[in-house]
Amino acid sequence: MQPAIDAFKEAGRRIGRSATFKLITIAILILLLLIPSAMVNSLIREREYRKNDVVREISDKWGGSQVVTGPVITVPYHKHKEGEKGQIITWTEYFHMLPDTVDIRSEITPNVRYRGIYEAVLYHTKLTLKGTFPGAPVKDLRIPPEDIQWAGAYISLGVSDMRGITDRIEAAFGGQALSMEPGLETADVIESGVSSGIPLDGSDTQRTFHFAVSLNGSSFLRFVPVGKTTTVFAKSAWKDPSFDGAFLPVSRSITDSGFSANWKVLHLNRNYPQHWKGKGQEIMPSMFGMSLFSPVDVYQKTTRTSKYALMFIVFTFIAFFIAEVMNRLRVHPVQYLFIGLGIIVFYTLLLSISEHAGFGAAYLISATGVIGLITGYAKAIVRNRRVTLMVGGILAALYAYLYIVLQLVDYALLMGSVGLFLVLAAVMYLTRKIDWYGAAGRAEASPVTGASFG
Repeated sequence: MQPAIDAFKEAGRRIGRSATFKLITIAILILLLLIPSAMVNSLIREREYRKNDVVREISDKWGGSQVVTGPVITVPYHKHKEGEKGQIITWTEYFHMLPDTVDIRSEITPNVRYRGIYEAVLYHTKLTLKGTFPGAPVKDLRIPPEDIQWAGAYISLGVSDMRGITDRIEAAFGGQALSMEPGLETADVIESGVSSGIPLDGSDTQRTFHFAVSLNGSSFLRFVPVGKTTTVFAKSAWKDPSFDGAFLPVSRSITDSGFSANWKVLHLNRNYPQHWKGKGQEIMPSMFGMSLFSPVDVYQKTTRTSKYALMFIVFTFIAFFIAEVMNRLRVHPVQYLFIGLGIIVFYTLLLSISEHAGFGAAYLISATGVIGLITGYAKAIVRNRRVTLMVGGILAALYAYLYIVLQLVDYALLMGSVGLFLVLAAVMYLTRKIDWYGAAGRAEASPVTGASFG
């Protein structure tokens, strides 16, 4: 009975010392380390949500993202139908007219506000809008002239966040000054904005308009091209704009002192007419403009960095495993676990330091600390100078390569794929002469330089 027990124990020791069993153990450890890696990703998202909440709170008190629409002329008219008992039922609907030309000038002054470690990009803009309206298209709308309520005609200008209006709006229509008031009689075209009654009749007379608006906002400023020809010129001292929406500028200039941009949009470029009755048309999908954003978003960069956590763990473990096989060393699975946790700690250090010192400095500090930690640990457990230098060199190369990949946004996938290919090729080359079947026997005969497997 005792010989059988001894044979069973000996078989267990051989399995524990085999390269295959070690690889399986390493694979299990890698899967386990995915749990703290996922927790780090959750922490990054939580911090980013917190930052967005703070920015939203600041913006709400200053003025939200602004969309300027118009101007639009709206005229009420009566509709009739016969009721079930023969009586005539009358109700009011509206028809809407868009201008022939709209020229918008916007001078944007950026304003960065801080709350704790977070910053919000705000702005103040002085807008001028001028252009012309055509005569009323009564024939095209097929409305009986007696039903049109010209006395109720008004002109409206859409402002998405009314809290951002900082001064009296100066306005004129047909050469006459207007007093703009908040609110709209109907939300057929514009949901939020200011309006004023205007003197209008059914003539073909062309009329001019002019608006001067002072507006606070945050994040982005956009315009809806309601004119047959809409031109927009915007300039600002902010040097990191993002032009977005349905139309890009026809020309733009971005320098260290700021940016300027010109748009030109024709009515043929959008999917709604110059006049219509009732709701009928969706004009918001045609809006365009620019966003003022902070180019240093540490949360986005840290999120991108954390996606490489698995690759770092695998490559580091492979380095230690090859060192074991080629140098007849022994590293315990618990020691592998500590090394993996050291790699995970890099991402928490990067996140916490970058919130205060910027991403570049945080990356240098975190990478240096983790490389030093794991290299020193490697020296303590393997007691082999060559292996220690190899581990430190591999980690330094990995972190340097990752930083380069993070800077090359457009080529990140290409650089990552090439890097993986080169690492795999290097591993295959270094291990090409290893007798994996005999690895366990050599390990059994080698002196123990670290903790044993069992």
